[in-house]
Amino acid sequence: MTKLLTIAIPTYNRAECLDQQLEWLSQAIQGFESDCEILVSDNCSTDNTEDVIKKWQEKLKDLTFHVNINHVNVGLIKNIVCCLNQSQTKYVWTIGDDDPIQKRAVAYVIDKLKTHENLSLLFLNFSGRHKLTNKPVYPPTIVGNRWFDADSEDGNGDGKAIFEYCFGKSVGAVSFLSASIYHVDLVKHSLKIWPDAQNNWLSLVYFAGYCASHGSVIVTKETYLECIVGVSYWQKERNSALLMQYKDIPEVILKLEEVGYSRQFCRRMMLQNFHEVDLKVFLGALRRWPMSAIKIVVPFLALAGMAAFELMPVREYRMAEFIRNQGSEVTRKK
Repeated sequence: MTKLLTIAIPTYNRAECLDQQLEWLSQAIQGFESDCEILVSDNCSTDNTEDVIKKWQEKLKDLTFHVNINHVNVGLIKNIVCCLNQSQTKYVWTIGDDDPIQKRAVAYVIDKLKTHENLSLLFLNFSGRHKLTNKPVYPPTIVGNRWFDADSEDGNGDGKAIFEYCFGKSVGAVSFLSASIYHVDLVKHSLKIWPDAQNNWLSLVYFAGYCASHGSVIVTKETYLECIVGVSYWQKERNSALLMQYKDIPEVILKLEEVGYSRQFCRRMMLQNFHEVDLKVFLGALRRWPMSAIKIVVPFLALAGMAAFELMPVREYRMAEFIRNQGSEVTRKK
């Protein structure tokens, strides 16, 4: 019988973090052993990650505990995709090896997955904290230290509309690995539609969007985990910030349109991304890698310009409607 949930941990050279995360999981999963499987995907670590995995396989021998070991380091996103593709349960929750998660989160997730059979996506709300300053970090569009403010915990809302709202509020929220629980069949199908998603730093936004458009969505009101800002693996990669802002987000938006999101919504998100990009990122990349930076930014500007052009008639139409309605109101009063 297929179990309900795979809790997967992609990891690389962070044996101590993995050990702590499996310690948390060993306690949080108690009482739900028959519903869950564990999967650890080791991205060709050179530290003692293998020993940590073997230790916990022995300690958790009554649980289904799968291990995937990549023979070469395939990169963060591809290792996440390994977790998604190897999951054999109905849902998959892929968590970072260093993300602090509350023990009650597993019980909450299992309860919601059992209660809502048509659930395609579950977002766990989370707080943010900067690693260096220890200060709260959260989107400026949301009040309080949480990253989602959608009221959709009952699972009865329009999944696509809920995702659009959350994406419009914060790209960071819908792309945070440990906050997302996907329907396995849907997320695997999204990868078949766009195999190259594994080469996009923000493909998790696409996975969430695709799942949301094919069922119900839950976004929790309470926070169940914490995002530590300033320590992300991608920040160490060359050109990563430039690629994410100027290439990967626009690419994801175009793919969302291909899988059913409205042209108007996607053009609006393209413009929003244009307004939110950090010019300093481009200027810094331009100084270090001028040709590479220009090749990335030119298509981005073309897409933003096209979005602005296509949305212009919509704004003009709304203005004309407003003027016409105002005129009708004046006539009526006379």
